Amino acid sequence: MSSSLCYESKTPMEECIMSGGNDQLSYTKNSTYQGRVIEVTRPLINEAISEKFLAECLLSGRTICIADLGCSIGPNTFISMQNIIDSITSMYKSIHGQNKTTPFTFQVFFSDHPSNDFNTLFKSLPQDRQYHASGVPGSFYGRLFPPASLHFVHSSFALHWLSKLPEELMDKNSLAWNKGRIDYTNAREEVAEAYASQRRKDLDCFLLARAEELVPQGLMMIVVPARPNGVSHSHILFNILNDILGSCLMEMAKRGIVREESVNSCNLPMYVASIEEIEEAIKRNGSFSIEKMQILPSVSTTDAGLSPQGTSSGIRAIMEGIIKEHFGFEILDELFELYTKKLEENYHNIVSAKVCNLVLMLKRNS
Repeated sequence: MSSSLCYESKTPMEECIMSGGNDQLSYTKNSTYQGRVIEVTRPLINEAISEKFLAECLLSGRTICIADLGCSIGPNTFISMQNIIDSITSMYKSIHGQNKTTPFTFQVFFSDHPSNDFNTLFKSLPQDRQYHASGVPGSFYGRLFPPASLHFVHSSFALHWLSKLPEELMDKNSLAWNKGRIDYTNAREEVAEAYASQRRKDLDCFLLARAEELVPQGLMMIVVPARPNGVSHSHILFNILNDILGSCLMEMAKRGIVREESVNSCNLPMYVASIEEIEEAIKRNGSFSIEKMQILPSVSTTDAGLSPQGTSSGIRAIMEGIIKEHFGFEILDELFELYTKKLEENYHNIVSAKVCNLVLMLKRNS
């Protein structure tokens, strides 16, 4: 697969942007779950950097370049970047002495779609940060950086988004026409396969771009919702939450609040790949070795301190852009009131659902 094919074939999903600003409905105030997972990954970052990070990156005068792909607006991206910098600094001092001043500087690139609220991101930058900060707008399914310019790439809760929707979902003559649903969770097999096919293409493009941008032996850490091999789509927490949202929209269609045709044309551009699907993509690419692949300790919505209302607010912060694009902003409050009610009714099933967050530590081959 050529890199140009990846870049030319992608249609940006600009409506799939987390709610900006800093108010009570923003992603900033409603990303507790993602933040809890980041806490769990910190020991893994320390371990990977201490064992695998390229030693020559620590030479005097060297600028270490780190990119966060799908950074959104904070605060989680700032925590992740500081964890990485702390780990690299700690490794250097363990080698050269705790009183030794680190002789290198850090450059952090915060990257997301051009519609991301970069204004809020940069207004929120930590005042005591130990790095130079830059914004890099664009899709991570294409090239974003010069060849061999990055030492560490990080991406958390971003790679389950698709670059575009499978065209078959909107074709009434296709077996994959997704009438009455907004995702593949309990849809017919052809719908799930259309999503899986797009996921394969996107993963190939993502890995191809990163293979060109990372220095030899550079590291890439990915945290992504995943599906254990052999587990049904309908047993995954992430998918259950999406399916309940779809049922709310269908109920509103039956009440005449939204048009059923609008529900038929609304499909969420995200797919939770199985662990096997992710492994196969890495093997197809051939540019990376898997240094670590681990299912993180389970973090459920209750572990993150989220009630049905808190879960509903978190999903709204993620989905609001998509909903407004298809149905208008007028339905948002009523939709998420109904969603909260349905979460309360189904909360026993939600808290017992399968939660699988996969962490991958990949090293660019020499």
